[in-house]
Amino acid sequence: MQEKFYLTTAIDYVNGAPHIGHAYEKILSDVIIRHKRQIVDNAYMLTGTDEHGVKIQKTAAAKGITPKELCDENFSKFDQAWKELEISYDQIIRTTDEQHRKVVGQIFKKLLENGDIYKHSYTGLYCSGCEAFLNPKDLTEDGLCPDHLKKPEEVTEENYFFKLTKYKDKIAEYIKSHPDFIQPAIRVNEILNQLENIEDISVSRTKSSVQWGIGVPGDETQTIYVWIDALSNYITAIGYDVENPSDKFKTLWPADVHVIGKDIIKFHSIYWIAILMALDLPLPKSIFAHGWITIDQSKMSKSLGNVIAPHDVLVSFNLEKPDAFRYYMASAALTGKDGNYSDEDFKEKVNADLANNIGNLLNRSLNMLVKYFDGEIKPEFVSDKNDKIAVLASNTKCQIIECFNKFEVAEAANLIVSFADSVNKYVTENAPWTLAKDGKMLECGKVLYNVLEAMRHIAILLYPYCPNIAQDILIQLNEKVDFKYDNLIWVGLKPAKITEKEMIKPVFLRLDSEFATDKKKGK
Repeated sequence: MQEKFYLTTAIDYVNGAPHIGHAYEKILSDVIIRHKRQIVDNAYMLTGTDEHGVKIQKTAAAKGITPKELCDENFSKFDQAWKELEISYDQIIRTTDEQHRKVVGQIFKKLLENGDIYKHSYTGLYCSGCEAFLNPKDLTEDGLCPDHLKKPEEVTEENYFFKLTKYKDKIAEYIKSHPDFIQPAIRVNEILNQLENIEDISVSRTKSSVQWGIGVPGDETQTIYVWIDALSNYITAIGYDVENPSDKFKTLWPADVHVIGKDIIKFHSIYWIAILMALDLPLPKSIFAHGWITIDQSKMSKSLGNVIAPHDVLVSFNLEKPDAFRYYMASAALTGKDGNYSDEDFKEKVNADLANNIGNLLNRSLNMLVKYFDGEIKPEFVSDKNDKIAVLASNTKCQIIECFNKFEVAEAANLIVSFADSVNKYVTENAPWTLAKDGKMLECGKVLYNVLEAMRHIAILLYPYCPNIAQDILIQLNEKVDFKYDNLIWVGLKPAKITEKEMIKPVFLRLDSEFATDKKKGK
């Protein structure tokens, strides 16, 4: 039994409001941590916001407010969005938190004293969008930043540099000897290739360039740059201190997984790992890089006007609970691949999987139990664990655990739907209505028991994606709401009168395409 599981998300830059891409990562992370809580007692999720840098400084100045006021304003938007999506984080860190600022200063000082940081005059190509110096070979043919399609400016500064090259061989050796460290595996060669041409990195900027940040200890002319500031949140949040780390840090670190977007995998699997090596700290067990979410097959862009806020999707479809959106986003892309959001696909998928498949299966099974047995499961209906559906339930559970061990969130969702498909097929093949018509009530009762017990399993398996729907399923089965995997044993549903006609309600209403279209048009 695993004693703990510590998951972190990337921290979001609060230069604007959250969009569907931010939501995708947080939902993925939340589904993983909810699954782990079903198995591990101490499963902990950290998320947060990145609140320093020149972009925030400039945006705040343009709005006539202080950088901290801008950060406070936008932080509240992110935090509200995660509450609305029921992201069950245990802690949310802000890089403007005083404790974080203090420990980042300690980290910088220690690296400097150890000889891992040195001061150096440097001329390079700086992209304000990336807030990073770019290598000329990484630019487009027109000399533009490939992400922001803008020409970086040539900047000459005297900054502090971290000796990244010192750890190059050690990082490569570690990656090669730990095949599960970078996931999915398709990213490994990408990182190893980037390591080949790695250079030392700037870890400070002059105060004249970046005022909004954490000052370099003992040097009033410099501001600590993003790499040490932002990346260190994973340890400062849980009580890391250079001299006296907390018991919480000792318990949770190393992280079991950093969940990040594929665009920042280099910083996590090279820069962050080198910093940890320099601090002589254990390395995270894995780094999972997810893909991007496009909108109607186009990359999100303010200029295209296709940036969608998660709140707008909930409002557009009149969703009081976020389960349908959570399920769709979590199953939008196979591991590491890009996914796509469209209104039409959203409606079709959640209607097919949640309403027609899972919801309808529960509804008609409970109605038959009421019709034929007054809502009662009799002792003689309870089947043994060797039943076809019982074996399939056990196999599905094991496959889902294996999927989550590899962070295959969409694949695990597909297994749940596939299991529900099999149970629906089982109902059709065994036709309990025909058995009742022919007077074979014992056989009819056994079939219905198997279906409802399977529904109990489906509720527990579905919980990380759809916590409210899962709870409603267990309530309709008159079951205690407990989603621990310890409860995934066959014949958990005990003989009793579990329901009456008036208690049976759909656990998920179909999204009405006409209504949804009208809502978008503002009718």
